[in-house]
Amino acid sequence: LCFCLGWYTVNSAYGDTIIMPCRLDVPQNLMFGKWKYEKPDGSPVFIAFRSSTKKSVQYDDVPEYKDRLSLSENYTLSISNARISDEKRFVCMLVTEDNVFEAPTIVKVFKQPSKPEIVSKALFLETEQLKKLGDCISEDSYPDGNITWYRNGKVLHPLEGAVVIIFKKEMDPVTQLYTMTSTLEYKTTKADIQMPFTCSVTYYGPSGQKTVHSEQAVFDIYYPTEQVTIQVLPPKTAIKEGDNVTLKCLGNGNPPPEEFLFYLPGQPEGIRSSNTYTLTDVRRNATGDYKCSLIDKKSMIASTAITVHYLDLSLNPSGEVTRQIGDALPVSCTISASRNATVVWMKDNIRLRSSPSFSSLHYQDAGNYVCETALQEVEGLKKRESLTLIVEGKPQIKMTKKTDPSGLSKTIICHVEGFPKPAIQWTITGSGSVINQTEESPYINGRYYSKIIISPEENVTLTCTAENQLERTVNSLNVSANENREKVNDQAKLIVGIVVGLLLAALVAGVVYWLYMKKSKTASKHVNKDLGNMEENKKLEENNHKTEA
Repeated sequence: LCFCLGWYTVNSAYGDTIIMPCRLDVPQNLMFGKWKYEKPDGSPVFIAFRSSTKKSVQYDDVPEYKDRLSLSENYTLSISNARISDEKRFVCMLVTEDNVFEAPTIVKVFKQPSKPEIVSKALFLETEQLKKLGDCISEDSYPDGNITWYRNGKVLHPLEGAVVIIFKKEMDPVTQLYTMTSTLEYKTTKADIQMPFTCSVTYYGPSGQKTVHSEQAVFDIYYPTEQVTIQVLPPKTAIKEGDNVTLKCLGNGNPPPEEFLFYLPGQPEGIRSSNTYTLTDVRRNATGDYKCSLIDKKSMIASTAITVHYLDLSLNPSGEVTRQIGDALPVSCTISASRNATVVWMKDNIRLRSSPSFSSLHYQDAGNYVCETALQEVEGLKKRESLTLIVEGKPQIKMTKKTDPSGLSKTIICHVEGFPKPAIQWTITGSGSVINQTEESPYINGRYYSKIIISPEENVTLTCTAENQLERTVNSLNVSANENREKVNDQAKLIVGIVVGLLLAALVAGVVYWLYMKKSKTASKHVNKDLGNMEENKKLEENNHKTEA
């Protein structure tokens, strides 16, 4: 008789050890136990035997299980290094003298597939074109898995003309493992720019269903140009004459256009160039509208206006100009510019409040004049012209005289005016002496003076001569002798006489004093004797008075 248990399933991971308990209670009268598996046609193949008495284990000569089997004392069968071919119906048999007990076990083997990978990726995708994006491949799976595509984390479902998914699987005849491949054909739009695409494989393992995701893939999206723009380089607020200007044309497509047609003002035909076109040393006649367009689509065009700023300055007269004193000199600084310009006048590096105007030139008008103009909004656009004005004049002389309060000297001043600077020379006619050297003042605005101080003994004539490259001028001044000179001499003689008289009187007084002192020494003895007699007489008189009383 055969006593059989129901089906029992053991799940095992590929490469692990399959452990199959016998699930039968061991009878006391057990003779031996066996394990077998059934072929697809139902015929048995015995693989292990264990006697209850000898405690020995015998393994049948089955090549695919050689050195892989292990049968324990409780008749649990272990199969190492699980393979896909181990998916069979195994049966544990316990045999007594009277009965055979069987417990069948179904073995299921699972193999986790490799992490899916997107391969054969497109270098780029073009809008409005259905194109292969790539293949998602997952290898070595058992059983086979299923592949899903995602755009930005959302599942992609087949859509006619926009999303086409082609799935196929292949089994290795040796390992019996599956390789799954899913090809995605996709019609992209500009919304897919920088959008991540992924795929995943869903498979069954010993513990149930699992999913593994691939790395993200981002694709370069090609799309046609929809708009053209034109730029002026370098970006400036203003362009002036002499600048180099580069026009740059851009299309917003991907990849951007590499060539364009550039249209210059007044030229209907475009100039084919790369995305830049350079104008060198521009002039004012380059002002106008500049355009660019696509080569194959001239209607897609962009334009920009360019103004070339200019500044002209004309100073009349300019350079070095020589005029005579008293002349009139009209001066004009004419400005021509692309916009209002500021004008500044300078004289000898000092700013003037207004433009110079000379109706009658003076020496102080001479100097270096500069007319300078600039456009404030245009960096570096300024002009300047200079006028060096020289005012010439023949020497003019004016002489003045001033007498010292003491009356002993007179100061004669020769005032000279002229340019170039006149040289001054003094001459004296008559006797007299020059008290000090000639003294000159600084030469300022065509004027200076020379002065001398004299004390003439008689009437003299002083002549001042001033001479420059234009003319020699002479002027004279009569100077009378000093009237107080004789009085001064008499006073001096009187003073000398008095001094001499005083000296003689002092000498006489000294001699008299000496003679007096000599006589006094001789008479002193007689005086002393007389004085003694007078004292004795005085005492006698006093005694006589007392007696009478």
